[in-house]
Amino acid sequence: MKLAAIALLSALTLGSALAQTQPLGSIDLPAGSGPGYHSPNSPFAPLQERSDVVPWSVLTAVKTRAEKNRILPNFGLPQLALHQKVQRVQGFMMPLEPGEKQKHFLLTSVPLTCSFCLPGGPESMVEIKTKTPVKYSMEPVVVEGRFAVLNDDPYGLYYRMVDANAVK
Repeated sequence: MKLAAIALLSALTLGSALAQTQPLGSIDLPAGSGPGYHSPNSPFAPLQERSDVVPWSVLTAVKTRAEKNRILPNFGLPQLALHQKVQRVQGFMMPLEPGEKQKHFLLTSVPLTCSFCLPGGPESMVEIKTKTPVKYSMEPVVVEGRFAVLNDDPYGLYYRMVDANAVK
């Protein structure tokens, strides 16, 4: 199961890197669309705006740069301001191991079960490590913990939250 999750993460990272490095030509995507976008045609309810969580629009606004055959994040001030501070993030759970309760999972901006939603790359997910297990749910969850902005993660992740707890 862990290998499947790592393979999925690698595919998402590669897809995001290709999408961000290949020119779109004359195609202009409207604001609020593209990777990590939750379509209004989706049968799943989109995330409700909350003033107490970091908006995905801040996390997904990261730029990238190519360096030695790798794509690395180029964070702006909005993302860097979150580093090593306690933050809240809302999203959909992507378990990394089997089981009803999870202590290590990815939180994504769109549900993985939504065929109408465009999956994002590493800018659209946060690795979560919790103090106590969180019950898996297909509904959005909110977690709070120490947030880290990752400049050169070996797995290609851009964000990690540790010492997290589920929030109602």
